[in-house]
Amino acid sequence: MTFVDYYKILGIEKTATDKDIKKAYRKLARKYHPDLNPDNKEAEKKFKEINEANEVLSNSENRIKYDNYGKDWKHSEQFEKEKQRQSSQRQQGYSEQDFSDYFSSMFGGNSSSYKQGNRKYRGQDFNTELHLNLKDVFETHKQVLTINNKKIRLTIPAGVENGQVIKIKGKGGEGINGGPNGDLYIKFSIKNHTKFKREGNNLYAFVDLDLYTAILGGEITIDSFKGKVKLKIAPETANLTKVKLKGKGFPIYKKDNQFGDLIITYQLKIPTNLNDKEKELFVELQKLQ
Repeated sequence: MTFVDYYKILGIEKTATDKDIKKAYRKLARKYHPDLNPDNKEAEKKFKEINEANEVLSNSENRIKYDNYGKDWKHSEQFEKEKQRQSSQRQQGYSEQDFSDYFSSMFGGNSSSYKQGNRKYRGQDFNTELHLNLKDVFETHKQVLTINNKKIRLTIPAGVENGQVIKIKGKGGEGINGGPNGDLYIKFSIKNHTKFKREGNNLYAFVDLDLYTAILGGEITIDSFKGKVKLKIAPETANLTKVKLKGKGFPIYKKDNQFGDLIITYQLKIPTNLNDKEKELFVELQKLQ
């Protein structure tokens, strides 16, 4: 991996403040934005470089790593662990020469260089969060994510839950000197904008039931995630009666054609704005009771 000078890309000094970085980024982003440079491949490339530089330098933690390790800043944690191990070995009797030899092999020739020797290092693990709606995870679908300017095609299985984390092996940072790549961990943040409440694989919903149908019985049509469903209402159905619709709930994660249940709670709807005749009939009914 060749060294990319992010400071040079943004046209700033290494001593630049956060405000300087922000100002430089905004100025260049406006200049090279694709909307202002249609069909200009050079401008598109420059715009990507500017965004990459800003992502690193505007994050104080990443900036420190970049300043200390250059092109290998993503592997800084591995280097630090190795340095701590070597420090521990020095305390146990290893010579200063042994410690210097480590830096020579790790960085190539001297401790101020960042070129690694033959030691293999596993790539850094990446973590990201994917925001979806509940309807998005009712069916298996594909998405393309951009992680560190790399496009990753991802199949999202139906039934993924809010807060669930999945691992994509080998899609993290590149390994050093032939070491294995790190992994990509994706956490799902799922928002529910439907009238259904999800608990595991089951769905819950309230359905309004008019007084006449509740008393006399009949048939109503309700919505489910799979479409319309007709329900038969038994005569004298009480308020808050629950009905379970088997297999009409949410898909079970990684189990084809298996679903949870849909639990409906009937909410009795009292008639309002009655005319005189309707009121008389209710009075008669009250007398009969």
